[in-house]
Amino acid sequence: MQESPEPRHEFWVGQRVHASGDSQRIGTVKYVGPVEGYSDTWVGVDWDNGEGKHDGSINGVRYFHAKSERSGSFVRAHNLNQGISLLESLESRYKSESTKDEDDDMFVLSTSNQRVSVQLLDIKELDLTGNLLSEWKDVGTICEQLPALRTINLSNNLMSPYKSKLLLLKNIQVVVLNNTGVDWEQVELLRQSLTTIEELHVMGNSISRILPGSSSMVQGFDYLRLLNLEDNCIDEWKEIMKLSQLRCLEKLYLNNNCLKSVFYPDNGGHYESEVTCYKPFQNLRHLLLANNNISDLASIDSLNLFPNLVDIRLSDNPITDSGRGGVPRFVLIARLAKIQILNGSEVTPRERKDSEIRYVRLVVSRLHASPEEIKQHPRFYELEKIHGIEDERPSIGATVPQTISSGLLSITLNCVGASMGEKPSLTKKLPATTTVGKLKFLCESFFKLKSMKLKLYLREEGSPFPMLLDNDTSSLMDLGIGNDSIILVDEESS
Repeated sequence: MQESPEPRHEFWVGQRVHASGDSQRIGTVKYVGPVEGYSDTWVGVDWDNGEGKHDGSINGVRYFHAKSERSGSFVRAHNLNQGISLLESLESRYKSESTKDEDDDMFVLSTSNQRVSVQLLDIKELDLTGNLLSEWKDVGTICEQLPALRTINLSNNLMSPYKSKLLLLKNIQVVVLNNTGVDWEQVELLRQSLTTIEELHVMGNSISRILPGSSSMVQGFDYLRLLNLEDNCIDEWKEIMKLSQLRCLEKLYLNNNCLKSVFYPDNGGHYESEVTCYKPFQNLRHLLLANNNISDLASIDSLNLFPNLVDIRLSDNPITDSGRGGVPRFVLIARLAKIQILNGSEVTPRERKDSEIRYVRLVVSRLHASPEEIKQHPRFYELEKIHGIEDERPSIGATVPQTISSGLLSITLNCVGASMGEKPSLTKKLPATTTVGKLKFLCESFFKLKSMKLKLYLREEGSPFPMLLDNDTSSLMDLGIGNDSIILVDEESS
């Protein structure tokens, strides 16, 4: 952002301004007029960074309402700047200072130091992040003058509520409205102008509800492939279901919201369009749900019902946090039949096979104590059949099948502790019933680590971090640890 060469002193409520001499100190004009006890006209500003002096009142008189107790202040007009126009900015950046007619065009220098003429008609992407824009009519005017424009980024401009009809922006394909204060009602109004939009980013706008314009479902957006709603306040999946009839939607970003669960209607129900008969989220392939509050396996299992979903991000949810009762990566892979990318990491055919077999082994070990638990594992029978595992589930009091419980597992042990010294890896044949506590004891003997308190980690293919084996009473079988697994031997930090 550049200083206006001759600052104008006419201000109005709702206008975006910055402090003279500091283009990063931005605020919104909330009041223009006299202040009791002081002479002349003052401008009341609510500063974006919250660094003001009061809440809009002074000496017991309220002039405006600031967003916080100390984000507002009164400023003389000459200490504020209204910024410059887009054309002034482009001319300042690209236009020669020469007064000769032949040098009066805008240009950039090529790698060979030759002048290359710049024409506004050729601009396809325009980044206006962090400026003083607030009125949609100004945005419409800018877009109208740039017929080749396809992408516009208005992030960190506090946009005023949409008031009048916006020009038809038929060529705009990507719109970025992060941290602009835009809610979904504004998005619905903008839809009428953005008829060919393919990507919409509305991060960080405190959106909590999806409010369709004329029906219970969001309509239109016929070409929208990517919708980014990250860093908002949505806590109910029913709000997300209102987006399920966006027939071209392939990517839905919902990281950093407050979602507690996910569901997919088994038969479509009222989420299936009576006119088009599109299945909910028919073409959705990528769904990002990191850092929400999802804690139930039913939500995980429901992801199998999305017709074309292959990429899911679930990190930083209670269901994936072992410290909060979550499940490890191999369980997620086994329960999610079609997922090809989990938490940004590819699920290879080898990892899928190993995870599914390990998962079946884990379920069988638990059925010994609780046969009713089978109801919590909807893919168990399917995976048994796929991998040719014996259909021998124990009844109460029965022993676990011989092929699973008493077989020997080939386990590779790697010392990684800083003070352990360089020790060669060891591969040992261990009973599947070996507990974590017993394995720690064996490692003390194998590696001569008598004076150390050990921690064990399971290295899992595709997972960026090894899984801590923190329950000494769990057996290798309980944890679903299979043949050729790698366990890291570390020391407890003092």
